[in-house]
Amino acid sequence: MAEKLGAEVLPIEHKTFPDGESYVRFDGSVRGETVVIVQSAYPPQDKHLFELCLMADAAKDLGAERVVAVVPYMAYARQDKRFMPGEAVSIRTVGKLLRAAGVDKLITVDIHSDEALRNLSSELEVANLTAIPLLARYMAEDKGLSGAFALAPDRGALDLAEEASKVLGGGFGWLYKHRDRMTGEVRVEERRLDISGRTVIIFDDMISTGGTVVAAAELLKKQGASRVYAACTHPLLVRDALKRIMASGCDGVVGTDSVPSSVSVVSIAGLLARELRNEL
Repeated sequence: MAEKLGAEVLPIEHKTFPDGESYVRFDGSVRGETVVIVQSAYPPQDKHLFELCLMADAAKDLGAERVVAVVPYMAYARQDKRFMPGEAVSIRTVGKLLRAAGVDKLITVDIHSDEALRNLSSELEVANLTAIPLLARYMAEDKGLSGAFALAPDRGALDLAEEASKVLGGGFGWLYKHRDRMTGEVRVEERRLDISGRTVIIFDDMISTGGTVVAAAELLKKQGASRVYAACTHPLLVRDALKRIMASGCDGVVGTDSVPSSVSVVSIAGLLARELRNEL
């Protein structure tokens, strides 16, 4: 990102003390500067978010004029409302913490829901970018899958599949997904799609445990899809998620480098740099 913007990279010294506490130090001056802090909030989420707060607060305390936090994967975005009485609205709390730490603007990518975005926007300036066209272009050009059918695992991700279809040109659709609030178990309802003999790519903002992709892939293969791929912005792939997905009949998984993983092959540096040109 710095290379694309012609910006200086300021080294950050960081370490974890034996008792688990985090330490950060700016190795250089930030006085009077716009400081861009790049810190994705993938697991361990709490540690990464607290380090971000430490850096933002230190930057302002050291005289930074403006702090822009680039958080490609925003943790806690799934808890965007009270699904059951007494719950914390976690993403709203994160927004309050970032504002209190001195963040002036937050840039994130494919946040989980519009409601999460509204919660953050009530606390600070937020820009939510999408990497779906980049993923679709990679699938079309690098994987040779132009003309593939773009599928959303549920109605909430339909706009992602529609964006992907603009690049792939093979149409789009969605499935009906239900998640048990207590167990997290995912169930995908049978819904007929015109995919027999076709390649289908499932597009989503994130893949965590892989339950949604597994259920969708099995249904798609049952309906005659010749090949099934999964593409997501944030490949969290916790525990044995990738192994389970591949065992379900999925032909491949692709993600961006918002989260480090074995499938993080699509760079979002250019996407973020374009947004940051207005800041620097």
